[in-house]
Amino acid sequence: MPERAVCSGVRRAGVRFRMHARELPGRPDIVLPELHTAIFVHGCFWHRHPRCKFAYTPKSRIEFWRKKFAENVARDRRASRALRQSGWHVLNIWECKTMDQVQLFRRISREISRLKGRAYRRTS
Repeated sequence: MPERAVCSGVRRAGVRFRMHARELPGRPDIVLPELHTAIFVHGCFWHRHPRCKFAYTPKSRIEFWRKKFAENVARDRRASRALRQSGWHVLNIWECKTMDQVQLFRRISREISRLKGRAYRRTS
């Protein structure tokens, strides 16, 4: 499960987190309260990862799927925009990028370091 892989990476980076915060727009998969960051772990198929082999369109009921995918992408954009306007950092991690655990942990560590640096500068 992609969310578990991301949670594992966040845990290894030593940051506290919450899962599925209902009170936030879009109900982010993972929330880092100390860093005021919301993480969405998007499935490539459902959320239309550009140029990804997993983001194919089924051959039957094409119009249904196009509409469904467009609604998902629009909802993702609205949620991200609402979070950013509320002062949250938003991080999107694609399902296909969770398959390589080493690369995933490097990315999570890099993002967390960057966010911690911002938090430090803001409080100084």
